[in-house]
Amino acid sequence: MPRCALTPPRGASDYPMQLEGIDHVAMGVRDIERSAKWYIDILGFERLHDGMWNGVPTFIGKGNTGLALFPANHEPKASAQREIRMLHLAFRANRENFLGAQRELKKHGINFEFQDHEIAHSIYFRDPDGHQLEITTYDLE
Repeated sequence: MPRCALTPPRGASDYPMQLEGIDHVAMGVRDIERSAKWYIDILGFERLHDGMWNGVPTFIGKGNTGLALFPANHEPKASAQREIRMLHLAFRANRENFLGAQRELKKHGINFEFQDHEIAHSIYFRDPDGHQLEITTYDLE
């Protein structure tokens, strides 16, 4: 088998796609309006593209982060195999807003777990449908 040679770094124009980032994450939820209200009230999101597509999906977001809320499929799984899925959705905040998020979650009675990742601090909690969410900061004081 031939040995692979390391290729020199490529310039931005050498890549076939020039993506700007993730536009949105699509999430299945039990009740679209309840979930939209939760993300608006708890995380400060705003409605996006209001009135489009008869509300399916319902887009909410903040800054460059968007969520598309779809009705969840309630059909039972055909297989007991472990499914491939998203593990959690992480939002970034500066230190001040990271601490403010903890106060806001406590105010709303939402339990969260703090983790020190050495290069970042994170809190983990769940939305009304059980999706695990993370707020992380790289501003360690």
